[in-house]
This record gives sequence, structure tokens and C-alpha cells, in this order.
Amino acid sequence: MTNRPLRKAVRLTLSYVLLSLAALFCIYPALWVLLSSFRPGDMLFSETLLPTSFTLLHYRQLFENYPFAEWYVNTFKIAIISTVISTVLVMMTGYVFSMFRFTGRKNLMSMLLALGLFPGFMSMIAVYILLNQMNLLNTHAAVIIVSAAGAPLFFLFSKSYFDTIPRSLVEAARIDGAGHMNTFFRMILPLSKPLLVYVVLMNFTGPFTDFIFARLVLRTPEKKTLAVGLYDIVTDRTKLQFTMFAAGCVLIAVPITALFLLLQRYLVAGLTSGAEKG
Repeated sequence: MTNRPLRKAVRLTLSYVLLSLAALFCIYPALWVLLSSFRPGDMLFSETLLPTSFTLLHYRQLFENYPFAEWYVNTFKIAIISTVISTVLVMMTGYVFSMFRFTGRKNLMSMLLALGLFPGFMSMIAVYILLNQMNLLNTHAAVIIVSAAGAPLFFLFSKSYFDTIPRSLVEAARIDGAGHMNTFFRMILPLSKPLLVYVVLMNFTGPFTDFIFARLVLRTPEKKTLAVGLYDIVTDRTKLQFTMFAAGCVLIAVPITALFLLLQRYLVAGLTSGAEKG
């Protein structure tokens, strides 16, 4: 009995130590990139973490030497449109599988879950050929369509959340004469704000930071997104621009970080609620 408080204190101490190490490994690279964006010169390497002097030259050069503002607009356009379409598709797919019973429901769910296990790049050749035949290469519509089309494969989280909503609410709305769409948009979605925030954040960060597919489809400079544009900057063999690349990484992280900080409360609620079994 006397050793129990000691064992508890040791476990708690080890937990804090491990969490502190994990936080250090996550924060240190991000801090290094942030400080490197203010460091004079073109190299990320430095003997000290803090720069000897600070400059905003790399941020200014991003907009002067490259169409960085245009890349930003392109990325936001693709991410916002994809997020709207993907969120509606994911929420409606989860709602249908949660609230309705129909022939082949379990088989269809199993098939979608199995398809979601395969990495997206496995289908890139086929998708590229289809987009080429549809004359959609080098267009933002191609990235939006592909991103939104794959979103319903990850319906399980929203279905688990909808399983926690009493079916009696839906049945009462149907008795009052509400249609399926009215029930979904006017009753179910307001009750699912934490889930909605989580789905929006996940569907926004994917297209916003996507590189592989955007690199495959988008060719001309005016069509590029931030990820593709920064890749071209850092792989330019004619000149070293690592500190400018760091400045671009910081500007990319700003909207994502701001969204997570502003919506953190709803995000945690959505994660915990969606994990419950209905």
C-alpha cells in the first residue's frame, strides 16, 4: 500500500517526460524554420538557433520574384471549393448509412472502407488518363473534382457521430412532414456542429497542403498552388533559396494554425463525440 503513491508518481513523471520530449521533437523543427525565414542569407544551416540579425527580405522577395500571391489565391480557391463539396458529401454519406436501412448497406459500407485503405497515388495514372480525355489537365477543376470525389470514402467518423443522435428526432420530423433534405440540413446539421467543424478542418487541410496530385496536374505558373510553387523554388538549381522557402512555409502554416486555434474547442468535442459508439 505504501508503494502505490510512489508508483503513481513515477508513472506520472515518466508520462510528463515523454510528452515533453515529443513536444520538443515537434516544436524544434517548426521553430527552426520560423527563425530561418528571418535569417539573412540563403542557407538554413546556422551555428545558433537565433539569427544574429533579423530581416524580412525573404518575405518580400517571395512576392517580388514569384507569383506567390497568385499561388495563394489558387490554393485558397481549390481548398475552399473542395471543402464545401467534400463536407456535404461526407456528412450526407454518414447520415444515410446511419439513419437508413436498405439492401446491400453493409456490403456497400465494407466496400467503401476497403477502398479507403488504399493510398490515393495508386489510382493516379488512371485519373490522369481520365482527366486528359476530359480536357481537364492544368485546371483547378481537376484538383477539386478528384479531392471531393474521394472524400465520402472516409464516412465512418460521421456515421459514428450520427449514431449517437436519437432516431426518434428524425422520426418526429418525418411525422411533422419534413423531407429528408429538410431533416438533414435544418435539424441534424445544427446538432452536429462539433462534427461539422472537424470534417471542415480535415477537408480543408488536405487540398490546401496537397502536393503530389497538384504537381501531376498543374503545369503553368499561373495555375500552380503553394506547395507546387515552393517545390519549384527550393529545387531551382540555378540559385539556393532555402531561407525564402522557409518564409513560404511560414506563410502556408499561418491559415492552418489560425483555424486550428480558433476552432480547437469544437475540434476536440467532435473527436470525442465521434469516437463514441451509438
